This record gives sequence, C-alpha cells and structure tokens, in this order.
Amino acid sequence: METKDKLLLINPANQYRKGFLRRVQSKQSPLGLGIIAALTPNDFKIKIWDENFRPFREAEADLVGITTFTSTAARAYEIADLYRSKGIPVVMGGIHVSSLPEEALQHADAVVIGEAEGIWHQVIDDFKNKRLKGIYQGGLTDMQQSPIPRHDLFHPGYIFGSIQTSRGCPMDCEFCSVPAFNGHKYRLRSIDSIITEMKQIPQKLIYFVDDNIIGYGPEAEKHAEKLFKAMIASNLKKEWFAQASLNIAEKPYLLKLASQAGCRMLLIGIEAEKEEQLKESNKKLNLKKGVSSYKSAFRTIHKAKIAVLGAFIFGMDSDKPQDLYNRAEFIMKSAVDVTQASILTPLPGTRLYNKLQSEGRLDTPDGVTKWQYFHFGDVVFSPKQMSAKELATHMQTIYQKITSLKNLRLHFIRTFWNTKSLRTAIWAWNSNINYRLALREKPVKSNLTKND
Repeated sequence: METKDKLLLINPANQYRKGFLRRVQSKQSPLGLGIIAALTPNDFKIKIWDENFRPFREAEADLVGITTFTSTAARAYEIADLYRSKGIPVVMGGIHVSSLPEEALQHADAVVIGEAEGIWHQVIDDFKNKRLKGIYQGGLTDMQQSPIPRHDLFHPGYIFGSIQTSRGCPMDCEFCSVPAFNGHKYRLRSIDSIITEMKQIPQKLIYFVDDNIIGYGPEAEKHAEKLFKAMIASNLKKEWFAQASLNIAEKPYLLKLASQAGCRMLLIGIEAEKEEQLKESNKKLNLKKGVSSYKSAFRTIHKAKIAVLGAFIFGMDSDKPQDLYNRAEFIMKSAVDVTQASILTPLPGTRLYNKLQSEGRLDTPDGVTKWQYFHFGDVVFSPKQMSAKELATHMQTIYQKITSLKNLRLHFIRTFWNTKSLRTAIWAWNSNINYRLALREKPVKSNLTKND
C-alpha cells in the first residue's frame, strides 16, 4: 500500500498580542487553509495546526503550507525556518507574503502570490517532482469554480463558522490591502454553492468574511437578495454578521431580508466623523453620503433589528490630539452599537504603506520591520501631529474610556431600545466585550527577534 504524503497546514498566531484570541467567541477559522485542503489531491494526508487554539509544536510533515497576515508574519517565518532547517519544503501564502514575496522567500521554498485556486495544482505537481520554483502567481479566481473549504479539518472549538460569498473591491481606500490582493473587480459565488456550504458548517453562528455582503451595483445587490431569500427558504436557522458599506441603509428591503435570514450585526467602515479625515483616507462613499447621513443610516439599520459595528481609525495625518478625543466622544454619543477602534496601521500592499515608507516614517528600529507590532493596537509609524509615544498614550486613555463597563452597559440598553431586539443587544454586548479584552490587553514581551 502506497504511503500518502503528509501536508501540514499551519495557521500561526501573533505571540506578542493575542488580541481576539483571548476569547473563543471572537476566534475566526482559517478559511484560506480550508480552501487549500479542498484543492489538494486525495493522495495527501492533510492536517491543520491552528495556533488559535494551541501553540505550535513540531509535527510530522512532507510538505508544509503556512498562511500569513502581517501581524502573524514573524511567527510564520519562525515556524517556516524550523522546518526548512530539517530539509522539509515550505510553501507560504496569504495577504502579507503576496505583498512582500522576496522577504518571504528568505524563509520559504515557494510563495503563492494572490489567490491559490488557479495555481495550487502546479505547486503540488512541482513538489511531487522536487522542483518547487519560488514564486507562483495565483491570479484572480472565477468564484464560480472556487471549491467549498474543508470545514471538517477546522478545530471543533470555533463558535463561529466562516464563509465567503464574494471577492474584490472597486473602492480605493488608502489604508486597505484588499484591492491589491483580491483586485478591484467584484466576483460572486453561486447561490447553490453558498447554501450547500452553509449546510455543511456545523456552527449555528456564521461570519461572512466578504468585504461587502451586498457588493457594488445592481448585479451584486440582486445576488445578495437571492442569497438572503435562499437562506430563508432553506430554514438554516443560523445567525450571522457581515461587513457592508454605509449605502446599505438605502436598501431597507435588503436589510429586512437580511434580518429574516439571521443577520444580527453589520460591520461598517465609518473611519471618522469629519470630512477632512475621510478625504485623507479616500473614503469616497462616506464622503459622498456625508457625515450628516450617519445618524439616519444607523436608524434605518436598527429598524431591521440589526446592530451597527462601527469601525473607526485613529492617528491619521490630519489628526491632532483633540481630534482623537473628539472621535471618541462622537463614538460614545452616537448610535453605533459596537466600536472597533484601530490605530492607523500601514499594511504592505496599501498606498498608505508605500507613502509612509517613501517618507521614512515607518518604525523600523535597526532596519528591521517587526511585523508582530502591526496589530492595529500599536503605533508603528511616525504621526504628523504628535509623536508616536504621544499617540500611543492618548489611545490608551481613549481605550479605557470607550471600553469602560459603564459605557458598554449604556450601549447595551441603547441597542435594545433602538432595535427592539434582546438577541441583537446580546450580540452587541458580546462583541463589545471582545473588543474590550483586546484593547485593554497587556502585550507579552516577544521572543521572536533579539532586538525587541
């Protein structure tokens, strides 16, 4: 009997900040690894090692595949170096190494740039023939051909299942790396495939990882409408949250369908409450609607019994110290139910990263970029209106304020009042607790680099 090759897929976790890993309710399954597993031929034995649940220890493998976000890159490189030192080939993929493949090749035998569906078969073939060639260009996938991820290989401890119904974003926000990785064209999966996958996901709670669940334009909106109706007709009895743009408030019919299909919360990129900051980040849609539209938009979403998870950015070039506190005050007084408050973080592949790099404003002590700090909770660049230390100090004060239990209790009551849904209010409360734990976390001292 022929022995199967062992493919070990690894989901590394940041060792400096645990972030959302501090609470099981906020852990997200490594969907990309599930897709890789689905693309791999049956003559491989596949295992996923997920550091979201347990620290990595060396496991037997013939081929290692590691996914990377910027905040996990240092850990990914550490694990990759371990296997390569033993002569075991390593393939890396994900949004970080797609932006910096030459850096990744210092730690890997091969790097998959972009989406893997169109190229993974070639990687496997080259591995079998012992000719891995370094760079593999994945290109953009026809989502109609994308396989259903192997959810059966994910750790059973996940409370939320993850699913993707589309890829790509035509917007061009300065801080966002999605267009560089998934392109500007919005691509849709078939409704039948999505419903089939949802039935396979064991969890009752679902996170749609799409950047915008209703997409852009009439075709995408029609797709969302059909999807919500199919979810209702299938009687899936799942509750979920997703990301959307501010203009979803102009579609009350879609909001009603989403609610009936189980939607409890929508993450919306608000970013800032002033036009100056929106212009700076090229947040065109919010500028078009105007900051005065926020209140009515939130009201419309609440009428559908859906909570608003508002994403805000602190530390933009036009932000003076008082602007930071004004934004925090706006958050606490607004009808936003859950707050994602992030320090501006220049991810590789974004125009923001290129700008700050060209201006010499990235924080690279000793010439080393320490990716474990690119976690949206640390200052990794030199701001214009204050020092990096001042921005960090102000943000610690703001985090204490917006995540105080008094403020979160007030938001719980407000959400219940605005949505008339206790279930939605509980969703918002749990999400706020997730952010409270992440933002108040005291990071551990990293042992990944000697200069930390």
